[in-house]
Amino acid sequence: MHIPFVDLKSQYHSLKPEMDAAIASVLEDTAFIGGTHVSRFEEEFSRLYGVKHCISVANGTDSLYIIMKMLGIGTGDEVITAANSWISSSETISQTGATPVFADVHPGYYSMDETLLEALITPRTRAIIPVHLHGQMVNMDAVMDIAARYKLHVIEDCAQSHFSEFRGKRAGTMGIAGSFSFYPGKNLGAYGDAGCIITNDDELAEKCRMYARHGALQKHKHEIEGINSRMDGLQAAVLNVKLPHILRWTESRIRNAAAYTHALKGIGDLVLPVVRPDSMHTFHLYVIRTARRNELAIWLKEKGIETAIHYPTALPLLPAYSRLGLSAKDFPVSASHQDQILSLPMYPELTVEMIEYIAGQIKMFFN
Repeated sequence: MHIPFVDLKSQYHSLKPEMDAAIASVLEDTAFIGGTHVSRFEEEFSRLYGVKHCISVANGTDSLYIIMKMLGIGTGDEVITAANSWISSSETISQTGATPVFADVHPGYYSMDETLLEALITPRTRAIIPVHLHGQMVNMDAVMDIAARYKLHVIEDCAQSHFSEFRGKRAGTMGIAGSFSFYPGKNLGAYGDAGCIITNDDELAEKCRMYARHGALQKHKHEIEGINSRMDGLQAAVLNVKLPHILRWTESRIRNAAAYTHALKGIGDLVLPVVRPDSMHTFHLYVIRTARRNELAIWLKEKGIETAIHYPTALPLLPAYSRLGLSAKDFPVSASHQDQILSLPMYPELTVEMIEYIAGQIKMFFN
């Protein structure tokens, strides 16, 4: 049996007639940049998500950068984010001219440890970017309380947490804005790069839309200098086909995660994902931990099972941040996890038989 880490081909075949028609419509309409497909996605995503504004952009990385720029974050400022994430969460801070400040992560939930935030705040701190990692939200009540006391912006990185919830509120709806990626492997993925910003703030929404479109809400009427960050029509058409299925797919991910947890409980030294109380974890990733991570990954590959590591090096320990003079002892949890974490295949199309096969091979490894 061969089990890919993500099976985008199976998902495409399940939607093939509708998907082919949508792509053909873009070609027929020559609606390659902007147009009705993009407008429809913005309207439908904001409606389904329950927010006032959805601003489509070229990718999730741009969405973070644009939000910060339009909040006036720049040179001399500091922005706090998680030590264990994809580099977009921190490189966009540097791109504004600000300095990233890293918070270690919670040992059980993997996302930013909110109990460490206050000690990291200085007079230069302007914002906090909690990353809702793996599909599980940060304790946003605690983050928002701290942010309110210190008058800081909260920008939610929701690249891995489409439709995740914490105490009945969805990822991206508690801070000033939420940043989303629709990279193909995401829970809601395009067929190339794409992203969006969501917000209930009218002024911020207009600024972000303007900045992402060369500083103009109407062509040739440039009120500011901006950047070129537009979702193309093909990606919007793909997302429009997928969007009506996202809640059903999310339920499938949650069921698959429960099946994994049931099948893997008590095996070797495996540490399985823990769901935060009062949360809906949407399981973009199903991440286990073991001291024998590298050996297990090789074993599973030999058995036809693809895995991945998210992420092999904590952000502050990358060469890109050597200028900050940080070390593993500053981030004991992230530094420890980076050598133990392993992501198993996770997608709605996983079958019970596939999960049982994966669990069976893991049991054989430890036995």
